[in-house]
Amino acid sequence: MRKVFLPGHFTKHLKTSIAFFILSLFIFSVIPIQTTAADDDPEEYLDNHSNEDIKRGERFFKGLLPKDRKFESCVSCHKLVTHSDTLDWNPSAMDIAVKFAGKDFSEFQSSVMQPNGKKMEASHKDFQIEEEDLKKVKLYLDGLASTGPPNPGPTVNQIMIFLLLGALMTLALIDLIFFHKIKYRLVTVLILVVALVLQIKMVADAAITLGRTPNYAPDQPIKFSHKVHVGDNKIDCKYCHHTAEFGKSAGIPAVELCMNCHVLVREGTNSGKFEISKVVDAFENNKPVEWTRIHNLPDHVFFSHAQHVGVGKLDCKQCHGAVEEMDVMRQHSDLSMGWCINCHRDTKVDFRDNAYYDNYKKLHDNLKSGKIDTIRAVDIGANDCMRCHY
Repeated sequence: MRKVFLPGHFTKHLKTSIAFFILSLFIFSVIPIQTTAADDDPEEYLDNHSNEDIKRGERFFKGLLPKDRKFESCVSCHKLVTHSDTLDWNPSAMDIAVKFAGKDFSEFQSSVMQPNGKKMEASHKDFQIEEEDLKKVKLYLDGLASTGPPNPGPTVNQIMIFLLLGALMTLALIDLIFFHKIKYRLVTVLILVVALVLQIKMVADAAITLGRTPNYAPDQPIKFSHKVHVGDNKIDCKYCHHTAEFGKSAGIPAVELCMNCHVLVREGTNSGKFEISKVVDAFENNKPVEWTRIHNLPDHVFFSHAQHVGVGKLDCKQCHGAVEEMDVMRQHSDLSMGWCINCHRDTKVDFRDNAYYDNYKKLHDNLKSGKIDTIRAVDIGANDCMRCHY
């Protein structure tokens, strides 16, 4: 094979460019990129207020002022970043900002300095702030309600690692064909094979997990704890999700159902009055609570709660996990096709005491004669394609 000769300065610049390219890929693969929401421009809000006053209010809220304070800062209880896998019972900074946006200062001052409710009284017991400084805190919160907090953008770690592997394969291939800088060709071939295998694995993993969201636990408009309602107060799942036995969907309870209890219960042990007041406000203003759905199936999949809960008599926790232990509701199972199929293979059907299965004469005869001793869901067509995809 004829060797390709390149000028020395060209080779030097090429090596420098390659090194810089690899370093850039490494930096971007380690450091997540953050973006700011398009509407996070405070210019419109600042037209009517001094930027210095708003910044001062922000410093008070975050505890940077006063320097000699002897009480907890606002942000220590009212977080700016809300998403967490554990439930923070205190209202977030954004919750407070939205609640008091458009309301006059006296109402905000009364809520802070003369709190109503046992939890707020205990939290604000030693809190002290001058009226002028509290006005600046209100300005900061009004700005927060107007612009919203910065939104973290997507991380590009996986993409950059994939590109880095591609670049590594390209360099190894160029060296194998042209430069021959690596003495042993086996090393170059090994780099190519390992990088290719890792890329294939990344593509396969991404394809397998596409559309699956185990442990998905989005923030909800109201901090509703299943642990408190189901675990502590022993409320049956089907009291709230009352269509589970008869409908395709288990249903989301209407705010009127919540008020069956909260017409009397207006203060929570953990949350105080803030979260329950959202329920009361929704009821009094005749507006639905916009809950974020957690369990989603693809559009081409049919699933009926009535078949599983009403007919099959399955316990809710078989799919949804130990809900009575969850403050933050999350998706317990991955809801994949394989998971459903395996459940149908393993689940025993209560055949004898369920009128729904009376028409399966042959299976009943086999049970009586002792030819079989167990009926599983797969035996009655649960894994037939047309049951879920028609």
